[in-house]
Amino acid sequence: MTRAQQIRDRIVDQADASGFGAHGLHVRVGGDVAEHRWSPDVREEIHSVAKGVCVLAAGIADDEGLISLDAPVVEYLPDFTLGEGVDQVTLRHLLSMSSGIDLPWSETLMTDWPDLAREFLSRPSRGRVFQYSNASTYTAMTVLAARVGDIVDFLRPRLFEPLGLDDIGWERCPRGRIVAGSGIALRTEELSRLGKLIRDRGEWDARRLVPSSVIDAMHSDWVTAGENPAYERYALAGWDGPDRAWRLHGAYGQLLIFCDDAVVTITADDHFGADAMAAFTIETLSA
Repeated sequence: MTRAQQIRDRIVDQADASGFGAHGLHVRVGGDVAEHRWSPDVREEIHSVAKGVCVLAAGIADDEGLISLDAPVVEYLPDFTLGEGVDQVTLRHLLSMSSGIDLPWSETLMTDWPDLAREFLSRPSRGRVFQYSNASTYTAMTVLAARVGDIVDFLRPRLFEPLGLDDIGWERCPRGRIVAGSGIALRTEELSRLGKLIRDRGEWDARRLVPSSVIDAMHSDWVTAGENPAYERYALAGWDGPDRAWRLHGAYGQLLIFCDDAVVTITADDHFGADAMAAFTIETLSA
């Protein structure tokens, strides 16, 4: 039995024993793979794991010289009215939730204002202060679209087609922009392809799709986020921990968990059980 199979079996046993509402599991350790399903294999919303796709998009554009992660976003949106201090906000700040702009999530976030990105950037910045908000990622992709055009069209030949995901869509807001911080539906195995790409620092089938520096920044240069366990630090879409691992974490238990040469992909419908499952998975990977 391979280590991937052993890890799969332990996670399956824990999910069953705890009642965690898992849908699918994909374990990759080195070149070995093991899978398990609890429900039909259909595409499901990956929620905030989509923020990681936004980071990959920005990293690809930065590598092509189309945009800079560290230039003030006002350079790309010159007609936007900016709040106090926002002239210093960069794309990296938006993607790491450290713009210091306060606009919390709501169910009607995409329709509360005529233009969410304009509303977001018109508010004052408190400096490099963490504020988790889908509006921040949405604004980041509005900035990127000003340079590359439609984000899905930009990513299709550069990321989606090489990963065999060329037929996926992305939910749109009333203005036609991608909602960015969510809105992608993938099967568990399809999501695991993103995990493998990230684990392998941007390489896929011996071809570099994403600069390694951007992948590394997904779990380094941490921003202090709070005091709750496994939510203390945030980088470019990545959460630090638990323990020595890091993860992309979407609502209701959509998880990409990275630890050394292993990446575990979990899809689920269990918002409140996800933290415990992530902690158990990392404990298992570290054993």
